[in-house]
Amino acid sequence: MGTYINIGNNGFESARNGEYVDKSGLIAVINNTINSKRRFSCVTRSRRFGKSMAAEMLCAYYDHSCDSRKLFADLEISKDSTFETHLNKYPVIYLDMTAFVTRFKDENIVVHIQEELKRDILKAYPNVSVDDTLDLMQALISISENEQQQFIMIIDEWDAICREFKSGTSAMDDYVNWLRRMFKEVNANRVFAAVYMTGILPIKKYKTESALNNFWEYSMVEPRNMDRYFGFTKQEVKDLSQRMGMEFGELEKWYDGYQIGDELSMFNPNSVIQAVYSHRCRSYWASTGAFDAVAHYIQMNYDGLKDDIINMLGGGRCKVNPTKFQNDISTISSKDDVLTVLIHLGYLSYNWRKDECYIPNMEVEGEMANAVESTNWKPVVEALYKSEKLLQDTLNGNTEAVCHGIEAVHDTNTSILSYNDENSLACVLSIAYYSARNNYVIHREYPSGKGFADLVLIPRSHINSPAIIIELKYNKTAQGAIDQIKRKEYPEQVKEYTNNIVLVGINYDKDTKQHTCIIER
Repeated sequence: MGTYINIGNNGFESARNGEYVDKSGLIAVINNTINSKRRFSCVTRSRRFGKSMAAEMLCAYYDHSCDSRKLFADLEISKDSTFETHLNKYPVIYLDMTAFVTRFKDENIVVHIQEELKRDILKAYPNVSVDDTLDLMQALISISENEQQQFIMIIDEWDAICREFKSGTSAMDDYVNWLRRMFKEVNANRVFAAVYMTGILPIKKYKTESALNNFWEYSMVEPRNMDRYFGFTKQEVKDLSQRMGMEFGELEKWYDGYQIGDELSMFNPNSVIQAVYSHRCRSYWASTGAFDAVAHYIQMNYDGLKDDIINMLGGGRCKVNPTKFQNDISTISSKDDVLTVLIHLGYLSYNWRKDECYIPNMEVEGEMANAVESTNWKPVVEALYKSEKLLQDTLNGNTEAVCHGIEAVHDTNTSILSYNDENSLACVLSIAYYSARNNYVIHREYPSGKGFADLVLIPRSHINSPAIIIELKYNKTAQGAIDQIKRKEYPEQVKEYTNNIVLVGINYDKDTKQHTCIIER
């Protein structure tokens, strides 16, 4: 067993000794790329979405220095036609780039990687004579020819160097050139049966294409046929919650909401596992340096980015074009770049059919609110703090206090939240009722009865509170809003959750710049 070659299956064995959600179907996807034009795979996903777990699983499956049959016997891959073909059949080279970034801070980091890797591989093949002057790729070519054997190479956190060293530095240039030398060299197909790289950011683009355009890329924006392996599905979390005695509704509130490809409901895997073991839902997603850097760009407010962030905190969605991003966090220059980085980091989810992004769940909402709090957006922060009082005033039927609370949110944010219609009014209301997310599922444009209610707050399964239906009017009357709720039978759909319903009609008069409100039980 080496340091980088044939490291065995201990990593995946440890995972199987705990509560494991079967994602072994990923192996079949990679098996179908072996020795094909698609043999080079770069699979990038957000932090704590199972990148290293997948890499360890692939090591355990392919590594010919160990017997992993028992580890996979009860998993999905064991039923696949390719299971026996590739099980423990290859020498596997495994690199965790974060280990090198932690140890080496100088511009010669690529030299260190090559030297350590070559030394370790040559120890594994003592009978193969390799000239000391040859570089790593030449050594691998010699070994492959002598042993009549191909390698599987797995690189975890491939972009760690890209995040540590900025674009244009010698270390970054050396790294890109090394990757090209390893995987675009004419003999790469002879040496490698497959290559699997994983990290957070896709391969950096140079002008119109990536530095390694022979790689097939799978990402949070374009997962292709790997979408269901990027996180936990709703059914997987339901099964896990039942086994661990955890309420599914709480897990759903905190960690669901990601749309990855055609998978419409995906959960953050690491947070779910931590929650079911601790029997407590909370944010397990502490801020990282990467997000701190992006928070700087949020505050610069590219092209009205601040408006979009506030809209998404209020439950809205915004348009994004992820194709412009150069996959380099050090060269962000537009709103689309910032939003795309946040998608890759997992702070936003992406609907590819509509090119929209949004905040997926309560865990991320909290992190985003913390980021906003660290900016100079004091009026927005103040509105978030006061949202609990507004909710209580609404439940208590205190119309004067509700009007005052809404006006305070609007008046202190006029540079951001300017009224143009009922939709912009809904955005203000969503911020004003922000704290309600703790106990309610909040819907904008909720299909109910004979139309769509502007804002509906449905209590979560364990909360004994009334539902709230809010209808908004712009330059009309609050009574007209109440009348519409009743005329279009909005409460009928909500009654499947509770018969205890509060009706709220709100109108904004653009001439007097005042809100009026009527609240009925």
